[in-house]
Amino acid sequence: MKGRGRFDFVLLIVALALVGIGIVMVYSTSAIIAGDRFGDPYYFLKRQALYAGVGFLLMIMMMFFPYGILKRFAYPIFILSVLLLIAVLIPGIGHRAGGSMRWLKISGFTFQPSEFAKLGLIIFLAYFLTKKEDRIRSFSFGFLPTILLSGLVIALVLKEPDFGAALFLTAMVFLLLFISGARVIYIAGAFLLAAPVAYVLLMNAEYRYKRLISFIRPWEDPTGTSFQIIQSFLSFGSGGLFGLGLGEGRQKLFFLPAPHTDFIFSIIGEELGLVGAMGVVLLFFILAFRGIQIGISIQDKFGSYLALGITLMISLQAVINMGVVLGLLPTKGLTLPFVSYGGTSLIANFIGLGILLHLSTHAERR
Repeated sequence: MKGRGRFDFVLLIVALALVGIGIVMVYSTSAIIAGDRFGDPYYFLKRQALYAGVGFLLMIMMMFFPYGILKRFAYPIFILSVLLLIAVLIPGIGHRAGGSMRWLKISGFTFQPSEFAKLGLIIFLAYFLTKKEDRIRSFSFGFLPTILLSGLVIALVLKEPDFGAALFLTAMVFLLLFISGARVIYIAGAFLLAAPVAYVLLMNAEYRYKRLISFIRPWEDPTGTSFQIIQSFLSFGSGGLFGLGLGEGRQKLFFLPAPHTDFIFSIIGEELGLVGAMGVVLLFFILAFRGIQIGISIQDKFGSYLALGITLMISLQAVINMGVVLGLLPTKGLTLPFVSYGGTSLIANFIGLGILLHLSTHAERR
């Protein structure tokens, strides 16, 4: 499939700006921790820069990779995603950290298959929903098979366990079904059936229940389960309009746990203030807007669903991450795309961006 136009350079510049902000903030938030833990204040910075370099090269490759090939290999990509998620759960193959089996370690390189599974599921759903286009409003032939196949991936992610990622994937699947024209009553019914299951999983795991309580009543246990979110509040509150200045944040000094990963947006608010935080929000808004424009401007259904799915993968995760650090959502282990420290997440997002940029050459310019 030959592209009709140029790459969307606005989208590219916005994404690279987010990566640049991320690299700077990863160093700002992690230098003290890295110096204390590894004896090298540049430890996380060097690794994030390496991941960004690898991700950038893969993005360039995907910008020129015909997306029609992804359509032909949708089933193998889906099967590979499932196999990697199964491998994570096998003792001796999967790598345990923090009480969860979420990583694979191959030749000293550790990666998180669930991050690639998000992209793999989007590619598969884009193909599957295109194939089922004339029957997507049918429960037996369109809606149910989509739910069952997607549910397999979600169940494996939940088994790790990664409750936050499983909820994220569930929301993404429902939204893609809605976009493809599935009956709203089926989506609502599936949601109502999933809600009791989520409730049982939530109540049967003490740490999940405590996270929910700390979200509802954060001031009841300020030194326990609510410690992280309260430190996040203090970060934003002390930042004011223009912030304390780059590198001048205080909550990263062993107060806010993991300030370079899930809660990096809190330090952005503290060091760059409301202006800096809103700048990051604006960049994500532009990214989402351009991605949606590309998706609705492509005549090919597979390309359209693929563009919208990738846009959804990045923007929905950004909304959830920001909602968590602002106390608007319960705590979940989701990073801020392109900004937070994390090699697998950054590389997966770069690959998705490369596909989206390639799809932008197929969009009808209006």
